[in-house]
Amino acid sequence: MNVKHRRHRTTSRILLASAVSALLLAGTACSSKADNDDAGSGADGVKAGPGVTDKTIKLGALTDLTGPYATLGKSIVQAQQMWADEVNAEGGICDRKVQIVVEDHGYDVQKAVTAYADISSDVVALPQVIGSPVVAALIDDIERDQMLTFPQAWAASLLGKDAVQVLGTTYDLDMIAAVDFLTRTAKLKKGDSIGHVYFEGDYGANALEGSTWAAEQAGIKVVDQKIKATDTDLTAQVSALRKAGVKAILISAGPAQTASLAGVAASRGLQVPIVTSAPGYAPQLMKTPAAKALEAMVHIASAAPAVSSNLPGVKSMVAAYEKKYPGSQVDSGVLSGYNAAKLIGADLENACEAGSLAREDVVKAHRAQTKADTGLGTPQNFSDVNSPASLSTYILKPDAKAVGAVVGVEDAHEAPGVAEYLKGKGA
Repeated sequence: MNVKHRRHRTTSRILLASAVSALLLAGTACSSKADNDDAGSGADGVKAGPGVTDKTIKLGALTDLTGPYATLGKSIVQAQQMWADEVNAEGGICDRKVQIVVEDHGYDVQKAVTAYADISSDVVALPQVIGSPVVAALIDDIERDQMLTFPQAWAASLLGKDAVQVLGTTYDLDMIAAVDFLTRTAKLKKGDSIGHVYFEGDYGANALEGSTWAAEQAGIKVVDQKIKATDTDLTAQVSALRKAGVKAILISAGPAQTASLAGVAASRGLQVPIVTSAPGYAPQLMKTPAAKALEAMVHIASAAPAVSSNLPGVKSMVAAYEKKYPGSQVDSGVLSGYNAAKLIGADLENACEAGSLAREDVVKAHRAQTKADTGLGTPQNFSDVNSPASLSTYILKPDAKAVGAVVGVEDAHEAPGVAEYLKGKGA
């Protein structure tokens, strides 16, 4: 079903802070308790619940504005606020204005747990939670509260929960696509070795699972190198991979690690193709000394298209974002954040039409969608909690001259073996 915003006009006016500075201010303090949030029908007959009054719908964001993914967090916050402003300008959702309560956890799990406790009684859904470790720590509470949550994380370990929706592909599927891309373009053959540098934790473990499976199918050996999020100098890892004679390298880490890997590899004569997961690249890297190596050696396996894509929905979103936030970098966070907001908006609209904005009914409305399409990427199927919403991966590459410093190389496609891999996992 195509995602549409069926917005209702209303005469009620609610003050909604649109400046990011106001959002950040809201994120640094405990949120105020919403009035009349107890379950019951509103004046219009629509059943309410936490986060919903006759005049407002409150959404929550547990983001990283001060940690390793601060750039991503800022982009997602701004993109989702832009969506809320657009929705409210057209009358809101279900005759209610949308508010977004932002909490900054700085990629600190304990801070995130505290932040969730602060806002969980005040919001109906979470269109943004950054970090696999954060979601893993909160997942039982989220499921208990039936709080529809869209993680900005793509670990397969987050599947299987009714209220938690991984958007797009998972890390393992993207690494299967990455190995397929390398075998086709780098002409890898049986007996060759590829490196895989990865963060410890669910992100890296899930990515390694995919690369190991794909490499085994291709008769290729994986030389793995586990690192921590605090490791930003990958000289030792490059030396180990060079000694192992790898013909290509995968990396499932952050932008700083990708830049270090490419820069050090280029300087040490390890001129091999590198493919990173989407969280491993940011356009700001093209202003670092590693820029030349990134353009020459790196590709990106991504569930979403490049922000420089010619898709009409992406182009109009980029134009609106640049107008609203002049001088702000357009990156993958803008696209993923806006896409998540549009999807949750559609879920709220559908729940309203069914007569209830209670949390469990918003989740039910979400899970009823089998072909959700925002025009910002591939259609997604949310009906099976145990399977990724999409099986198709884009291949992108850095380009300093493009919008978002990234361009598309291959359109979204399901890599050979994905269906077999998922079947073997029981998905």
